[in-house]
Amino acid sequence: MNIKAFSSYRLKVSNSFETVKSTESEYQEIIQYCQDLFTKKNKDYGTSWRILRLPSITDQIFIKAQRIRTIQDKGVQKVNEDVSSEFIGIINYCVMALIQIEAAGQNQSIDDSALTILYNSQVNEVKELLFNKNHDYGEAWRDMRVSSMTDIILMKLLRIKQIEDNQGLTLVSEGVKAGYQDIINYSVFCLIKSNALQTN
Repeated sequence: MNIKAFSSYRLKVSNSFETVKSTESEYQEIIQYCQDLFTKKNKDYGTSWRILRLPSITDQIFIKAQRIRTIQDKGVQKVNEDVSSEFIGIINYCVMALIQIEAAGQNQSIDDSALTILYNSQVNEVKELLFNKNHDYGEAWRDMRVSSMTDIILMKLLRIKQIEDNQGLTLVSEGVKAGYQDIINYSVFCLIKSNALQTN
């Protein structure tokens, strides 16, 4: 998925007379794009991702976040896959992780309608978390750099990895679910801040 494809998608769903979008509309536009891609990939591959244990999903997210940071640091890339596609992948892998937590012990195969319900349920919960935090922090993320938010994503992944290594036990901290939710929101922020998915 590249910048041109995403830009074309945004053009289709945007009101051409709208110059300033609300956080909610920007957020929903990105999530809808991610879900459309998730649904198409599920048509191609089925729910093969359900075989993954949570630490494996965490590692996949970590690889994507680390690639973003490396490109940010070096300023160049040699693989023809833009940074925006990595943030989109991070969002969808986090949703996979949240579904795995909720659907633990269930059959590996999930039909399309049930999967759509599960996806929507997870992103709606994450969206509610975002707007609760936005109320308290006043959209402070808009003044942050994409590179800083990338670092925060990596920090949260390292925390999740530590919790997983501790068999999920925590003394005073939130669990892995909260970590995945925060990573989704920071990834959406990065895509919004990027403006047509060009990393700041």
